[in-house]
Amino acid sequence: MTVKPFAITLEIGSSLANKTGSWRVERPVYVDRLPPCSNACPAGENIQQWLYLAEDGSYEAAWRQIMRDNPLPAVMGRACFHPCQTACNRAAVDETVGINAMERFLGDRALSEGWSPEPAGPATGKRVLVVGSGPGGLSAAYHLRLLGHEVVVYESSPLPGGMMRYGIPSYRLPREIVEGEVARIESMGVRIVCGRTVDDLEATMRDEGFDAAFLAVGAQRGKHADIPAGDSARILDAVTLLHDTEDHEPPALGRRVVIYGGGDTAMDAARTARRLGAEDAVVVYRRTRERMPANVEEVQDAVDEGVRLKWLSTIVGTEGDVLTIERMELDADGFPQPTGEIEELRADTVVLALGQEADLSLLATIPEVAVADGVVAVGADMMTARPGIFAGGDIVAGARTLTDAIGHGKRAARAMDAWMAGHTLERPARHALATPERLNTWYYADAPHAVRPRLDAARRTSTFDEVVGGLDESTALFEARRCMSCGNCFQCDNCFGVCPDNAVMKVDEAHGYRFNYDFCKGCGLCVQECPCGAIEMVPEES
Repeated sequence: MTVKPFAITLEIGSSLANKTGSWRVERPVYVDRLPPCSNACPAGENIQQWLYLAEDGSYEAAWRQIMRDNPLPAVMGRACFHPCQTACNRAAVDETVGINAMERFLGDRALSEGWSPEPAGPATGKRVLVVGSGPGGLSAAYHLRLLGHEVVVYESSPLPGGMMRYGIPSYRLPREIVEGEVARIESMGVRIVCGRTVDDLEATMRDEGFDAAFLAVGAQRGKHADIPAGDSARILDAVTLLHDTEDHEPPALGRRVVIYGGGDTAMDAARTARRLGAEDAVVVYRRTRERMPANVEEVQDAVDEGVRLKWLSTIVGTEGDVLTIERMELDADGFPQPTGEIEELRADTVVLALGQEADLSLLATIPEVAVADGVVAVGADMMTARPGIFAGGDIVAGARTLTDAIGHGKRAARAMDAWMAGHTLERPARHALATPERLNTWYYADAPHAVRPRLDAARRTSTFDEVVGGLDESTALFEARRCMSCGNCFQCDNCFGVCPDNAVMKVDEAHGYRFNYDFCKGCGLCVQECPCGAIEMVPEES
């Protein structure tokens, strides 16, 4: 007979007598923070979300999440230098998550399984020209087609792909991967016309009825240096070397090749020279290795393949097969200065890898489009000063990477869609960054990242076969599960389990948890025990 009164007392106490909300000076709230990987991704991928989907084997769903932002995951899983991983908070525990390897795994799975992209949206009646079929142009074409626009891509080269095909050697990016992802974009109704050069953009748009245009011509002309050279000196640029090698007409380089420059193209040229039979490939660079712009992995791969690196050196003249090299030293500001110390270096061929520039003659009749030093001026929406003409990739200011170009294409496509509809695209505010100090990393056990297989160094210089392999399914699952879900709740139940006042309430799988502030006394234990930093304390409202 005492049970019923006790039950009544508990009910009354729960609703009235035992409320603790008035004790608080701070209250916990659930927050969504921006993961550092997504913040660092030039393509704007929701990396944390697609890793979360991949954790339980939902590979197609994960791939579709990538495809919302990036239509070339199998390419980017190979060619991107993964700034997302550089930013990854997991480095505070052991090693960064292998995001790039996971993207390749999902991209390759999509090609092997034949997954199709989302269908094009309802036709808008608008027609858009894309000039250039590199990563920026293909990204813009893909996103414009998803939005329902008719898209035509004009490409001056015989085959599509831009610098993915003609600038990145096949040992880094196999051509069947490029062709597979390009074909998928074409299957959506994007028309790619190869062998078509646009000489006059304004006339082409007017005569062929285009409502807008996106310029993604790329920087496909090598820069040259003013090096005094004798008649017999053989000098060519790296862009030509890589392009002609792709066309199966590589130049005869000889046994000794010197590559002048310190960027990724220099590394590609040196490694290609080794594969074309050069017994000695030497990279001459004016600064030190620490100041070299080339990606660290690319430099190490070149060294592994027998490429020699000659630091703090510059070519001041050539005569026949003899190069005159001057020793440099760095001043207090890190700039190389000549020392007057001279040495000689023999070479059958000198390859200049001093940067690239774009041919922008198609803009000659449009004076409103500002061009300075090979860079087209655009606004935040990627539109030039001439309404309806947008630009991205190598010809605008910023990093000249494939992933940046993909991001430019996406941003321009969405801005073009808004412009053609007569309104301005509003970009949503970004969440606060999920920085390492907001995480409780003691919940994560040491689990070093999975290592991708690599072709033996001894075999590389005799073949253009792909050097870096992919993950298998078991290592891919392991890698996806290493993600710490920085700044966003993944429903681990910690807050629910540790709350001493039962103030954390489960809602459902889609909505996670909420706080019952009638019972929360603001102790902050949930914040202390949240692994991913998805709860914070805020001052109690007065």
